[in-house]
Amino acid sequence: MRRSTLGAGAAVAAAIIGIGTAPTACAEPVESSPPLEVTTVIDGLEKPWDVVVAPDGAVLTGERAGRFVVKRPDDSVGELSADLSDLYAQGETGLMGIALATDFATSRTVFTCQGHRGSDNGSLGTGSVDTGSLGSAAAGADIRVVSWTVDPGWTTLTRTGDVLTGIPTGPNGRHGGCRILAHPDGTLYVGTGDTASPTVPQDPNSLGGKVLHVDTDGSPAAGNPFPNSPVFTLGHRNVQGLALQPGSGRIYGIEQGTSRDDEVNLLAAGNNYGYRPDRAPFVYDESVPMTDPDRVPGAVAAVWSSGAPTLATPGGTFVSGPAWGEWDGALAVTTQQGRKMLLLKLSADGTAVTATDSVLTDQGRLRSATRMPDGSLLVTTDNGSGDKVLRVAPASS
Repeated sequence: MRRSTLGAGAAVAAAIIGIGTAPTACAEPVESSPPLEVTTVIDGLEKPWDVVVAPDGAVLTGERAGRFVVKRPDDSVGELSADLSDLYAQGETGLMGIALATDFATSRTVFTCQGHRGSDNGSLGTGSVDTGSLGSAAAGADIRVVSWTVDPGWTTLTRTGDVLTGIPTGPNGRHGGCRILAHPDGTLYVGTGDTASPTVPQDPNSLGGKVLHVDTDGSPAAGNPFPNSPVFTLGHRNVQGLALQPGSGRIYGIEQGTSRDDEVNLLAAGNNYGYRPDRAPFVYDESVPMTDPDRVPGAVAAVWSSGAPTLATPGGTFVSGPAWGEWDGALAVTTQQGRKMLLLKLSADGTAVTATDSVLTDQGRLRSATRMPDGSLLVTTDNGSGDKVLRVAPASS
């Protein structure tokens, strides 16, 4: 395994970015984040989309093109047998989010969010879908949350059913989402993409461009804003990250922007985050603001926005532990185009960013970040070949 020590970037202060405004300097200085120790956990991967750690210490990841790889508790690394014969892996869609059930220790249940090839007749399952946005390359395809069980030896994933079907996927798999957050209350939150379709983000009958909230049988969770609907929030472009803040219970969505304005949004039932790319009929107009209160009354402003150009923010989690110093409790956001991880220090009420720092700048494109029980992070790279699962932790003094 290879180790390296990375120095932290200079702390850059920022406050909440309002709609259509530039960042405002923060008056309170924050010390730079600690130097990091980076260890390779799994290598030889190709576009690993997500990574989870089981109670027994096993580390599970999946490649977007369709392969599960695990590092077992005995440190052996291998591919798991799994039936992915119906996987729709095209463009940005494929084997994506992975989550362990909250009762994994007894149920051995794993959830994935993945493309499904479907049938030639265009049947897309139980969800309501804007099929006109799919294009010929994705005819009959959708995205599904799938449940699996894994054996104690971590050799085989056995598919046990479809939890949620009918999440749309766009032409050539564009804007497929798709992150799963297994909430401690036993429900699932699912971030989805808008399929590059002009009407999907604001359409409450489409599961695209949303954050969904369901029970593990796929039924809408209690407290959802629309009757008998899994939709929790709407007005999104491409939600690829979901993060639960320890202690507060706040959930943040991490969203990819157009040529500007990657966003971190504080999620609440029924909120509309203001993306409406249908300024011209039947045209997906990406020149509109990511949050557009003029055309979406009541649009909720982002907690943080990248401005221009975008960094491409596909994931994140909260760091925790005294080794992180003043950054204990910060939101760590991965970037692809930015080729770094951002640390965002949030205000006490969670509605503003008071300082930022940049770390992990020598690993290329970064996809997902998962918090480990010891306070370290598991981070996947997204460079296309030779990708890795990395363990990232503050360096020992």
